[in-house]
Amino acid sequence: MGKYVYIYRGGGMPESEEEGKRLMEAWGGFLGGLGDALVDGGSPFGASTSVNGNGTSGATGYTILNASSLDEAVEKARGCPIFAGGGDVEVYEAIEM
Repeated sequence: MGKYVYIYRGGGMPESEEEGKRLMEAWGGFLGGLGDALVDGGSPFGASTSVNGNGTSGATGYTILNASSLDEAVEKARGCPIFAGGGDVEVYEAIEM
């Protein structure tokens, strides 16, 4: 069993209180659905940027979970609510040192 980190990119802030409530419920359902695999539900990031040859972009948050493989971690990410807002999830294996 290894640790995997989800780095969220994109998505958006809710435009109304009702939308914010729906979004929080969706995230609660997603994280709750990870069950015992969830190590740290994470949190959103404040201002951030990643600089590369094509410009900049920023990460918007993270989650840490246990999974038996990268494939399993990717499969668990498929229900992430960030996709509804046009965002994506990067999945990284955290190597124990």
